Amino acid sequence: MSAARTLWAGVDAGGSKTLAVVVDARGCEVGRGLAGGANYQSIGLAVASLRGALDTALRAAGYALPLTAAWIGMAGIDRAADRDLWLPHLVPLAGAGRLTNDAELALTALDGAVGVAVVAGTGSIALGRDARGATARSGGWGHLIGDEGSGYDIGRSCLQAVTRAADGRGPPTTLVDLLAHTWGLNSPTEIIGRVYPAEDKASIAQLATLVFAAARAGDGVARRIVARAAGELSRAAIAVHQALEFADTPLPLALAGGLLVNESRFRAQVVRRIGRSCALGQVAVVEEPALSAARAAVRLGTGSGWRE
Repeated sequence: MSAARTLWAGVDAGGSKTLAVVVDARGCEVGRGLAGGANYQSIGLAVASLRGALDTALRAAGYALPLTAAWIGMAGIDRAADRDLWLPHLVPLAGAGRLTNDAELALTALDGAVGVAVVAGTGSIALGRDARGATARSGGWGHLIGDEGSGYDIGRSCLQAVTRAADGRGPPTTLVDLLAHTWGLNSPTEIIGRVYPAEDKASIAQLATLVFAAARAGDGVARRIVARAAGELSRAAIAVHQALEFADTPLPLALAGGLLVNESRFRAQVVRRIGRSCALGQVAVVEEPALSAARAAVRLGTGSGWRE
């Protein structure tokens, strides 16, 4: 296996998995690798996950470390102190690189990584970077106190709509039957046993698909849930836009996360709402943040060291 002198990597290190994608100088993918989660706040320095994903990707490409440059996005990396702890483990990986929060990878799909990114998957966040290098974020507070417009938020709203309908406190909704079929419930009261004490965020977030399906079929309750979620995400994006300096230029916008990538009608709602507040420029749908980050790493140059 030869030394990787002309390969670049992007790494998307989230709470449940770490994906590394390696590209050549033209930005063409030559290998990828998958490993376990690497959320710094819950797992700590998950060096094994990072190295495992990169090693697998490089074996597929027929090369070995070090890389020319890498862009690593890691969940839970928000402070300079966090980056300082990681830096000694990153320097041997590549001659140059950037370490950012994983949500910031979506910005790599925009020209110069300048603009606002909205990410909506299990959780949600909006963040941005202007031409001066200033950054801002809105949301990303976690499922207990935030993550409005996320899959978890929509799934929780689904459960609330079902329980309200079952009690007679809320309007009837097809979500009652959809949830019963999906979870195999004989009675709405069985929801309690499914939700507590496990509090499985992923299973609740997956209920967002029921809400989108019911909304497409015309269910009024589901449509209101979707509209509220779109409003929350657009407000987060607008808050970031207002916190940064984009002058009078159209706003570049990146959209990432399962909800915005896979639900085209929902994505269109969010874009329309943002567009009511500001003129939009480039709009990118980021299906694979790791691949986008790897291509951005090609533009980092060589020998420039590691930075935010």
